[in-house]
Amino acid sequence: MKTFKYLTIIFLGAILIGCGSNSGQKKSDFSIKTNAEKGNIANNSTLKLSLENKKALTIDSVTYYLDGKRINENSDLKDFKLGKHSIEATVYVEGEKQTTTSAVTILNSELPKVYTYKIINEYPHDITSYTQGLEFHNDTLYESTGQHKESKLRKLDYKTGNVIKNIDLADEYFGEGLTILNNKVYQLTWQKGTGFVYDVNTFEKLSSFKYGNSKEGWGLCNYNNTIYKSDGTEKIWLLNSETLAEQEYIQVYTNKGKIVGINEMEWIDGKIYANRYQKDGVAIINPKNGAVIGVVDFKPLKKLVTQHAGLDVLNGIAYNPKTKTIFVTGKRWDKLFEVKILEKQITYIK
Repeated sequence: MKTFKYLTIIFLGAILIGCGSNSGQKKSDFSIKTNAEKGNIANNSTLKLSLENKKALTIDSVTYYLDGKRINENSDLKDFKLGKHSIEATVYVEGEKQTTTSAVTILNSELPKVYTYKIINEYPHDITSYTQGLEFHNDTLYESTGQHKESKLRKLDYKTGNVIKNIDLADEYFGEGLTILNNKVYQLTWQKGTGFVYDVNTFEKLSSFKYGNSKEGWGLCNYNNTIYKSDGTEKIWLLNSETLAEQEYIQVYTNKGKIVGINEMEWIDGKIYANRYQKDGVAIINPKNGAVIGVVDFKPLKKLVTQHAGLDVLNGIAYNPKTKTIFVTGKRWDKLFEVKILEKQITYIK
């Protein structure tokens, strides 16, 4: 009896699998051809699309889409965002619809420029702070720090390093980036999928929010009521400042490929300045299309701070509108550097 039951189950399973395999969409008789070399094309190019007609069928019509938006067979890419995109062709043959898909990666047409800096001032910084987020508000510095059982939100007198206000996060949270908008502090945590909102003056916790498709919290900045959030990948997510819902994203790319590890961020003069985790520089990103248009090499700074066992990477960038200068520090650095970026181009990345 048991043997009969097992054979029946196997037989029924085979029928179900067979039915499932037959219910799929018919394989397309077409494939998409592009002028993208190995799938890559620069954003100063024209994307040219055509169909490979495998059976020489008579085509009634064909429509192309890039990420769901209709495009022409020849499309100028200058206004498109960088990164990976899906292409779909909808083809009608004798009234029957077929679809086929492909992919393309749009790269920046220009190499990033490399800039240097000049140190204007050095200020004391808490050597125990594992800096994750840094931002100025009314000439006062706000800092978010990381590590479990060490994470904090702080308000600082940046000239003295004195702590004006401090709250500790619960031990389960690993603090990450922060930004300040409409008198509220927004603070991320790393892998808990949760961010917090505080009153900028009192540090009273007003609410919390959950992440969407971005699985982790890394860095934050804002502009014009849009909050920008990094998650450690090449993506920077645009959040609605009221609902904190992820509305869209840009992908950070150079002329060669994607840049991952986007960490702490700051909005400066229409660009996003972003630390890259485990790197000694800052990427300057065009927020409209994700292009890395420049980098600032801060590598020498690490040698100017106290060397100790817990010393970690450069992280933390803030722009002070009052002084019109940039401030940078690192994880467990005992100095905060006020710097001015030199506009002179040094060289090109190759």
